[in-house]
Amino acid sequence: MSTVSRFEDLEIWKIARSICHDIYLLTNTKPFKNDFSLVDQIKRSSGSIMDNIAEGFERDGKKEFGQFLSFSKGSAGETRSQLYRAFDYSYITEDQLIEMKNKLLQLSTKISNMMSYLKQSAFNGTKFKTT
Repeated sequence: MSTVSRFEDLEIWKIARSICHDIYLLTNTKPFKNDFSLVDQIKRSSGSIMDNIAEGFERDGKKEFGQFLSFSKGSAGETRSQLYRAFDYSYITEDQLIEMKNKLLQLSTKISNMMSYLKQSAFNGTKFKTT
């Protein structure tokens, strides 16, 4: 794995950002956009995926980054669950549900892979570097 100096360069963050945008577009259609509670919940959970990746990365420590990746993965599951509710309420089609569910599952797998990589890495983070 090459050295990454900014969270914006992480593939998992880019994918999470794209999913967050997709969720925004889905929730901006009627009748979905009229369910203010669910719209707020799903926008926050999808945003939390990318935000936790960024926050964990910026903490400059391997263990903290892993912990925040775990939070991010949890938010991906939460977003998937909320998509099922949106489908059950007829706010989105089955095709939309399947497409978004697959994107979130693929992202969860990539986050898990990053977590595994961190556990095996000898690098502890830049805040532990001695000068």
